[in-house]
Amino acid sequence: MTPSPVKAVERQLPSEEARELLSLTRDLVQRELQPRAAEDEAAGRFPREAFRTLGEAGLLSLPYDEKYGGGEQPYEVYLQVLEELASGWLAVGLGVSVHTLSCHALATFGSEEQREKWLPGMLSGEQLGAYCLSEPQSGSDAAALRTRADLDGEEYVVNGTKAWITHGGQADFYSALVRTGAEGPKGISCLLVPGAQQGLSAAPPEHKMGMRSSPTAQLHFDGARVPRERLIGEEGQGFQIALAALDSGRLGIAACAIGVAQAALDLAVDYARTRRQFGRPIAEFQGLSFMLADMATQIEAGRSLYLAAARLRDAGRPFSKEAAMAKLFCTDAVMRVTTDAVQVLGGYGYTQDFPAERYMREAKVLQIVEGTNQIQRLVIGRHLTKG
Repeated sequence: MTPSPVKAVERQLPSEEARELLSLTRDLVQRELQPRAAEDEAAGRFPREAFRTLGEAGLLSLPYDEKYGGGEQPYEVYLQVLEELASGWLAVGLGVSVHTLSCHALATFGSEEQREKWLPGMLSGEQLGAYCLSEPQSGSDAAALRTRADLDGEEYVVNGTKAWITHGGQADFYSALVRTGAEGPKGISCLLVPGAQQGLSAAPPEHKMGMRSSPTAQLHFDGARVPRERLIGEEGQGFQIALAALDSGRLGIAACAIGVAQAALDLAVDYARTRRQFGRPIAEFQGLSFMLADMATQIEAGRSLYLAAARLRDAGRPFSKEAAMAKLFCTDAVMRVTTDAVQVLGGYGYTQDFPAERYMREAKVLQIVEGTNQIQRLVIGRHLTKG
């Protein structure tokens, strides 16, 4: 069964331009994304052309400077666009978040010459990026990464394997964290690697319980020679670059989580209004209406949390703790909300006739990506207890 269009959420937006942007996003979601999401997810088809459509609409470059082709929108607005996209199709919403994350290193730490040379193409809408931090043996312990980049004249020779790479094998460019020095975080640097780089190859995509339209694959560097001019920032600055990007990326995941949760709630409410048992709609039974009320409350709380963190970021204030809180709360909330949505639909919720089971499968990965929720608790705890 095809779900009804996700209901528009009342929002406090900072400008008329932002309101028009959200309206455009909702229209694209309803026309281009939602009608095909279930079929493409079942078939495991990557919707590359959908990203081109979003790029043409200016939705792949929202938080970046207009000088380089960006939309120059506040993060508060960009995240609400992500929420709308994820409500229609998580693979696309999360894909936009990953693309934005992959542009962060160059946009924030690159030289002016590097930004002028590469950033317009990355923000044009024609290119799609990926972010390469994790490895088979270093996920949460990112500082232990082992992929090496050794300088040979004016080129880095890169060898190693990256793992769990969203858009792996499909991306046009990769922001890759590599080891150029000794062990530990101070030996890590960031390279901007072209997708067609010789010596770079992708393994077959992972077989996942959800997000099947979003390819996740290992990347193998086998003597890939990356020009020295593609070093972003200074040697040894890579771990700092990675942490800065992840703070922003976690807000993207939080927004995507609330988008999926909102879609699940809308489905559950529609079903509860029309499904009749014992002579009346099941929505009138207190046990079920209380469940819907709890779902709605978690969504509103999560939305408020990620927007509050976004406003700190927009104001140039520290937001690392708040980003971790938002990612933690919103992704735990979407897991609860989607599980409850399946319960509201009963047996139908367990079938593929309704998207509730897909929302539930998709929700799980959001508790893992951009740092597991156990890592988020660690980050929050350290902020609370540091001197």
